[in-house]
Amino acid sequence: MLRYTLQQLLKFFLLLFAVSVVAFVLVSVSPIDPVQANVGQTAWLNMSEAKRAQLSEYWGANTPVWQRFINWLGAVVQGDLGISLRYNAPVASIIAQRFATSAVLMTLAWTFSGVIGFVLGIVAALHKDRLLDRCVKAYCFVLASTPTFWLALVFLIVFSVLLGWFPLGFSQPVGVSSSEITLFDTIHHAILPALTLSVIGVANIALHTREKCIDILQSEYLRFARSRGESIVSQIRHHCLRNIALPAITLQLASISEIFGGSVLVEQVFSYPGLGQAAVTAGLGGDVALLVAIAILSAALVFAGNLIANLLYGVIDPRIRRSGFTSFSDSVKQGGANASHDI
Repeated sequence: MLRYTLQQLLKFFLLLFAVSVVAFVLVSVSPIDPVQANVGQTAWLNMSEAKRAQLSEYWGANTPVWQRFINWLGAVVQGDLGISLRYNAPVASIIAQRFATSAVLMTLAWTFSGVIGFVLGIVAALHKDRLLDRCVKAYCFVLASTPTFWLALVFLIVFSVLLGWFPLGFSQPVGVSSSEITLFDTIHHAILPALTLSVIGVANIALHTREKCIDILQSEYLRFARSRGESIVSQIRHHCLRNIALPAITLQLASISEIFGGSVLVEQVFSYPGLGQAAVTAGLGGDVALLVAIAILSAALVFAGNLIANLLYGVIDPRIRRSGFTSFSDSVKQGGANASHDI
């Protein structure tokens, strides 16, 4: 257990270092002038050369990329993520504030997509090649190829503009102080963006769960269970759930990265002030410190999801637990790839 923990910690720090290097270099070499983008075109044109040089020196725009990275890395090791050029505030405070908002959205979407996809996969497998199975597959195939931002616009028009069931955007009512905002207000503003993300994420989980469940229902021990007179509910509960849980866990925890990536577009459409919107703002403004911090946080979330999946494998399957916490994710992902190929 100690060896496994040390290996995972080493992988974690190497991953964060690699992500920080790639993100820092890509943002630094982009054609966007961070000083000009944040000062404004009009103010930049009316500014004297001395003032421009002073601002560039203050924000380190003329410093070599490698030196800026070393300075930034030294500050991060000491717990300082830097100052956001776009928001003129500490990056740590922006991340904390925006993450609290995005956490509500992503948690709802992650839960909805996992539960609905898992249930739809089982239902489709039980009705293989019948009308219900074809409807579920058609639903999954259509939504898997649907752009997230387009679906968000459709939901916004239908449920907010035409029906008026949900607010047009933002994470809280406009003109209301934070002390008067209730939990219902927060959830009410997050439901439609979360529904948009979850509807897209259902397809992958449902299709793979369906394929795995069909394989199990056609196995010899399930035929023997049916010959003994076991009901379909008993077959699913005692024989199927544990076997289809491993690929479902892998897909569900791996979908964290997809939900985070999709939230960037969804938050833009719904004007939802979360990490996704902050990432877009930082990218358009060349805000290196903020964008690299968001990239590191997203990498940490994905790594944590994969680690939790590996630990849950041992809880569900005793054979994995006895093998000493060896990673089973590669074989499960390979099985999922075969399932998608068969589909």
